[in-house]
Amino acid sequence: MAETTEKVYALLEPLLEGTDIFIVNVKVKPINNIKVYLDADSGFSIEKCTMVNRKLYAAIEAEQMFPNGDFSLEVSSPGVDEPLIHVRQYKKNIGRKVTVTDNEGVERTGLMKDATDEHITLEIKGPKQKDATIIAEIPFVNIKKTVVQIIF
Repeated sequence: MAETTEKVYALLEPLLEGTDIFIVNVKVKPINNIKVYLDADSGFSIEKCTMVNRKLYAAIEAEQMFPNGDFSLEVSSPGVDEPLIHVRQYKKNIGRKVTVTDNEGVERTGLMKDATDEHITLEIKGPKQKDATIIAEIPFVNIKKTVVQIIF
């Protein structure tokens, strides 16, 4: 499966050149089910998703990766509950509330104020309104997982 995943990456990357779309993850299941997770700096719309799906499907067929045409392709953005993986995802979510779990399992929730290539900056409010606000710089090497919190 690793070889197939690499081939999908190789076909996908040229399709994304000149766009703000980037690859989050590619998964290939043994039943030739290809799942591609993408995001974009300006948001990953249905139109972008459809465009990439059509082009990638045609590229896979042209490459004859599956000679009998026995494959399925799903292109989507990661779900809202999926953790952030790439620095670009962190930068895109500046200004949003996130929960960061560090390598020791400690969770901190706050407003992401900044993201660099090395760390994120989190504004954490105390439990009471009169409590002080803490600004925490958290290096990526200390982050196990970060999930954007959806506020209704």
